[in-house]
Amino acid sequence: MSLVTVGLWLLLIAAPLLLFEHWIHRHLQGVWLLVFRHQEIATMIYSVVMLPGVLLHEGSHWLAATLLGVRAGRFSVMPERLPDGTLRLGYLETEKPDLFREALIGVAPLLTGCAVVIFAGYSRLGVGPVGDALAANNFLQAAQDVRAMTQATDFWLWLYLIFTVSNSMVPSAADRRAWLPVALMAALIVGVLVWVGLGPALLETLGGLATAGLRALAAAFTITVVLDLALIPIIWITEKVLMKVTGLRLEY
Repeated sequence: MSLVTVGLWLLLIAAPLLLFEHWIHRHLQGVWLLVFRHQEIATMIYSVVMLPGVLLHEGSHWLAATLLGVRAGRFSVMPERLPDGTLRLGYLETEKPDLFREALIGVAPLLTGCAVVIFAGYSRLGVGPVGDALAANNFLQAAQDVRAMTQATDFWLWLYLIFTVSNSMVPSAADRRAWLPVALMAALIVGVLVWVGLGPALLETLGGLATAGLRALAAAFTITVVLDLALIPIIWITEKVLMKVTGLRLEY
């Protein structure tokens, strides 16, 4: 796929990824609340379930800050209810860096999360043949490949890892704070280079690298969305059954 095609697909798949992640976080907490009927216990169980993803998220921030020479402070993966009612599963405090390093530290969980999703999906579960079969509209072969995939060693463990990592890798609003000014500066630099006639050389030098990077992100996002699509009905049905059994109702 060309750079433009990959970029469009990435933009298209990013929207459901964000919506699904938000839905899953809220409703998984709801399921545990219905089971235990105690908010603190439900929050703790939920944080334990998501712990691998949270550890990778905050650990990625710490590693990026360390490599970039930014002093890191307090580190936590303990859940904390914020004043606005949202749940923060972890955080890392650092000294205030420049915008460029802040942007790199902020994007680190997304990059490492995508790397883990791609490694687990392709190397351990073998999702590649499934994608190839679907691309060829061979749905019977795709179904057979999915069945074969479930026979992989430690299938459920790798599936759980993909779920927790992929649904914890999206940077928070604080992580994204420096992205816009850095993106605007990058766009300005690229615009100047194109204006002075270096556009073709820039595309030849960085086009392949940019396409490969966006393709990797798109692959990780697609795996995440497909997995979430499979799990959302299960979570929804479980929640409805628990509400019926307990007589309780959740409002989101």
